[in-house]
Amino acid sequence: MTTPGALFSNPVKEKLAAGGVALGLGVRMSRSAEIARIARATGHDFLFIDVQHSLFGLETIGHIAQAAIALGIAPLARVRSVGDQDVQALLDNGITGIVYPDVNTAEQARQAVAAVRFGPLGRRSVTGGYPYFDYRGVPPKEALPAIDAATLLVCMIETREGVANVEAIAATPGIDVIHIGMNDLLTNMGKPGQYQDPELQAAVDRVLAACRANKIAFGCGGNRDPKAQAAIIRRGAQFLTTQTDIGLLSAGANAWTSGIRAALDG
Repeated sequence: MTTPGALFSNPVKEKLAAGGVALGLGVRMSRSAEIARIARATGHDFLFIDVQHSLFGLETIGHIAQAAIALGIAPLARVRSVGDQDVQALLDNGITGIVYPDVNTAEQARQAVAAVRFGPLGRRSVTGGYPYFDYRGVPPKEALPAIDAATLLVCMIETREGVANVEAIAATPGIDVIHIGMNDLLTNMGKPGQYQDPELQAAVDRVLAACRANKIAFGCGGNRDPKAQAAIIRRGAQFLTTQTDIGLLSAGANAWTSGIRAALDG
């Protein structure tokens, strides 16, 4: 029998399993395959398509995802909640990972697993003609284990409640990454933007310990300072979102016009 990895693999899952660090480019504005090429050219491992905070049509996400797969970039989608009804369609049409925001309990974690994983662990429905195999007819006994093995499941911790339950969340079979959303967590704490706050730092330590205890990856996002991102990687983060397409375009455009004005003043 063909091994799952021989049929299809996820470069992020492979990198995490090898102990490496996967970097993701946030997608909020881009609506075409060019963003996947930019991600590859700039050293990113995955696209973090932000369905939670942006307006995307499912067909657009599918086109971006299939281009990303062909380029060796993992297309992930952050959906609206653990109850998002589009998860099935996203996974069946090219998305190779689901990021669930605001996971606060073990029950919500189990709900996330049920939607993403095939049985017996989950309840994901089976179809045929998957884009991962270029729509070739692959027998289910080979296709389903390969897809499951290549599908990344990320649960985000964004509240004090989530931190309090992180040990039970991280122990839920089927989860690959526990990812702290720093901005939402700090806002929930009543401390927006205070990245050095002791309560946040203690939360990072607790989530990291839960990940290590369950042999899953620790992820982090929110603080867009490169030095801070390097520091959290040294601390143990393996899954990191660098910046969004909007943030990069704005920063680059501002730097350019500022450079013109500085040259004129000089």
